[in-house]
Amino acid sequence: MDVQGAVAIVTGGASGLGLASAKRLAAKGAKVMIVDLETSNGAAVAKELGGQFAVADVTDEATMQAAVAQAETMGPVRVLVHCAGRGGALRILERDGTPGSLAHFENIIRVNLTGTFNAVRLAAAAMAKTEAMEDGERGVCILTASVAGYEGQIGQIPYASSKAGVIGFTICAARDLASKSIRVCTIAPGIFDTPMLQRLADPIKQSLAQTVPNPHRLGNPDEYGKLAMQIVENGYLNGETIRLDGAIRMAPR
Repeated sequence: MDVQGAVAIVTGGASGLGLASAKRLAAKGAKVMIVDLETSNGAAVAKELGGQFAVADVTDEATMQAAVAQAETMGPVRVLVHCAGRGGALRILERDGTPGSLAHFENIIRVNLTGTFNAVRLAAAAMAKTEAMEDGERGVCILTASVAGYEGQIGQIPYASSKAGVIGFTICAARDLASKSIRVCTIAPGIFDTPMLQRLADPIKQSLAQTVPNPHRLGNPDEYGKLAMQIVENGYLNGETIRLDGAIRMAPR
């Protein structure tokens, strides 16, 4: 897909993986709609990239509908890169034997999995209204899972469950949207140097980097952006979850 003049919606686009993807898309000529929280740097990022910014919570129907409607005023919506999400530690049983928090579990599932469904359904509805391109495509949705969706660690039960859900969502969504000529793929990153990880002390980050077989380092967000752009441009990539992890396989803890 050639994104020149097309609109790309990037959730969580003000930082980390989303920002890297937004930069790649803008460099290819896409009109980028940054969707992020009010507390984010979204307005400044959108100005820098020549795009627009919409304040929205991916779990909220009204604000996400408004963000997609705003994107439609910019031109034909062709791309969704969905990076918005959250982490959070929780065990099924806490160390003292008490049950883990149901509310905390549900909140992470809601943001990471329900938020994915909300973003995809609304963006896909906008894509389906557009005229097909010369190659027959109307759009592509790129989702974000995690290697935790395959090898969740101790204390990651809600996060791992939500990301496994995104992995399972991918092929089903690709089949659902095939009749509309909309592709769906997912990237499952390993340990990336994102704002979430930057809160950790340097020795901890260095220790994490050494667990990656090759190369011995954290992932660079731009490497996610490169892969997202490859998925956009390669029309035969569909229904696939691609690990981007330096061959890491997560240990139990």
